[in-house]
Amino acid sequence: MTGKQRAQLRAMANNLETILYIGREGIGENTVREAEDALEARELIKCCVQQGCPLEAKEALEELCARTHAEPVQQIGRRFVMYRPSRQNPKIVLE
Repeated sequence: MTGKQRAQLRAMANNLETILYIGREGIGENTVREAEDALEARELIKCCVQQGCPLEAKEALEELCARTHAEPVQQIGRRFVMYRPSRQNPKIVLE
């Protein structure tokens, strides 16, 4: 992914609501499944690491991206954004 494409995705992510929260249990199979479903439906998702989580946001972003085959877009504080084109119905067109 190029810097220009990443900037385009960051701009799109500004208005997104956080839809996936990672809590005390960390990243389990259910969290990965939820992320997979959300990425397939939306392609671009915003996640948040809650205070009781044993992982830092950067660690959670890297692990979740590796397990879902997604691209990391941005990480600020406890929130991060991931992108993966939909296999069935791609909606976001990158420059």
